[in-house]
This record gives sequence, structure tokens and C-alpha cells, in this order.
Amino acid sequence: MPVEITWWGHATCTVEDSGVRLLTDPLFARRLAHLRRRRGALPPPDAAVADAVLVSHMHSDHLHLPSLARLAPGTTLIVPRGASRAVPALRRLSWLRITEVAVGEEVRVKDLLVRAVPALHDGRRLPVGPHRAPALGYVVTGEERTYFAGDTGLFDGMAEAVGPVDVALLPVGGWGPFLGHEHLDAGRAAQALARLAPAAAVPVHYGTYWPIGLDGFRPHEFHSPGDEFVRKAARLAPEVAVHRLGHGESVRPEATR
Repeated sequence: MPVEITWWGHATCTVEDSGVRLLTDPLFARRLAHLRRRRGALPPPDAAVADAVLVSHMHSDHLHLPSLARLAPGTTLIVPRGASRAVPALRRLSWLRITEVAVGEEVRVKDLLVRAVPALHDGRRLPVGPHRAPALGYVVTGEERTYFAGDTGLFDGMAEAVGPVDVALLPVGGWGPFLGHEHLDAGRAAQALARLAPAAAVPVHYGTYWPIGLDGFRPHEFHSPGDEFVRKAARLAPEVAVHRLGHGESVRPEATR
């Protein structure tokens, strides 16, 4: 059975492969600090059901403690090495099986193999404390190879570090109108897609949360990255099937190759 991807909004996806269910960077909140969910209903309760959860880095919109608290006892939580020191409240989630990984390390989740790969991003918890942990991406290998990039910029050797993949979940925007070099906007994400050359891609990390009070400020920066990525990917990586999902929608990329 081919891999199935469901996008719940922001960087939160369910990846189902070989009968195993993984969840990425769960964020199940209407509001987070100055951010408000502007599109898509909150994910239903069963979105929090997973065999394992992949957390890419420690920013609170990716490592969101109230969302992690919804996970069932015994769920494996895979986080960057050093996360428990940098975010001591993680230790209170004692019913979870927390596994810390560094680049190159692998974790077996039933029939899937999860490998940590590098990301170009400041992975520190904010406000900045004395402890740090790297930002990571993950490659999940089962019947297919799925790359979850987390938050990252475009970096030299990206394709070599990630390796061959069939499906790429790539961030194409953010939650504000200005993105630094440690993020992928639609253009840089299309460049990354051309380097990685997967069979299929799903744009994520856009069009969900937006700062309160900025609704009327350059709203295209919030709404447009998904469509812009589709257009630029068609030019730079025309052989890749790009699936722009709505919130809560799913796709089985292999079935549409």
C-alpha cells in the first residue's frame, strides 16, 4: 500500500506507510502567543493518534507541549538530541517514550526506519537559554522514502545529506511576511525540490497561522506560497508531481505518478 500523506496545517502531517502512522511537529492550537489559526479547522482528535511523533526543532510552533500532551501513553516521541535539557517540561510527559537523536542516527518504528538528517535552521528554544539542540529533518523509509524537512534553509550538500527520496514534505512559507535564509520560501523550496528530485512533493508550513493584527498587511504572503511553489516547481522540477493539499486533505502520491 503506498504512503499516504495528510496535511493538518503548518508543519503538522500524518505519514502512513506499511501500516505505521507517524505525526510531524504536531500543533493543535487555535492560538499560539501572537499567532492565530486563520485557515483550516482544528484537526480532529484522531489526528493525534500515531505510533511515533517526529519533532524537527524546539521552536514552540514545532515543539508544542500542549499538543504533545494529547498523545497516547506509549507513543514514541523522536526529538533532537539535547531537547530534554533545553525544554525541561518535556520530562513531565512521562507517559511518552522520548528518544533523542542526532544527524545520521536511526530509530526503528515497527516496520519503518526513521533517519535524522541535517537542517539549516536555528533550533534553539526561545527565549534563548543556555542549552541548545540542532534542528533536524527526517527521512522515513518503509514501502517508500518520505522526507520531512521540518524548518530549513537551502544548503550545500542538501541532496547528498538527505539521500534518495520518493516524497518530500517541504516548507514553503512561514507565519510572517519576512523569511530569512534559514527558511524555504516558495522559490527556494522549488530549488530544493530540483536538487532532491523526488517523485512527489507536498508543500507545508504556510497558510495556517498568521500574526494577530497583520490580517490586512501583505495578505498574499499568507495565502499565496502554496500556489507559487506549484508554479515554480513546474518550471524547475517539472518531473515532480506536486500536490497542494487543503487543510485535512490526504494524498497517496504513488497512485498519481
